[in-house]
Amino acid sequence: MKTFVKEYLPYLIVVVIVILIKIYVVTPVRVTGNSMDDTLKDGDIMILNEISYKSRELKRFDIVVIRENNEYIIKRIIGLPGEAIRCKDNVIYINGESLEDKYGNGVTNDFKEVTIPEGKYFVMGDNREVSLDSRRLGPISYKDIKGTTKLTVFPFSRFGEKE
Repeated sequence: MKTFVKEYLPYLIVVVIVILIKIYVVTPVRVTGNSMDDTLKDGDIMILNEISYKSRELKRFDIVVIRENNEYIIKRIIGLPGEAIRCKDNVIYINGESLEDKYGNGVTNDFKEVTIPEGKYFVMGDNREVSLDSRRLGPISYKDIKGTTKLTVFPFSRFGEKE
């Protein structure tokens, strides 16, 4: 028994550490659908960071993973708590100022002004014409955000950080 413990204990410790890291720190998440084209592609596998976003404020244009109806969806933060957001003639306005949005693709249909409550965020997919996002779901609660992501790990041809 001593030999067994001595020989296999290091492997057991490594397995336990890997499992704990996967559960509490980073988790792979798969992009499903085209709502984040051209930044992310359907089938991309990314690393969900479940820890670091809690130690800093979420910022405009962060890519976040949200739990919506027992599914993960990936979107980009466009509006922050307390801001008023609207879209007119394919231009997004935050507190009356036009937003320079280098990520949005396609036409963003007009929507009436929404004031984002404290503790909530207005999220949109980069592919505005097909994205199910805050325009239909309403502002997303901080508690529904499971983490941030920017690192694509598969396919290897798309490996790297995404903005």
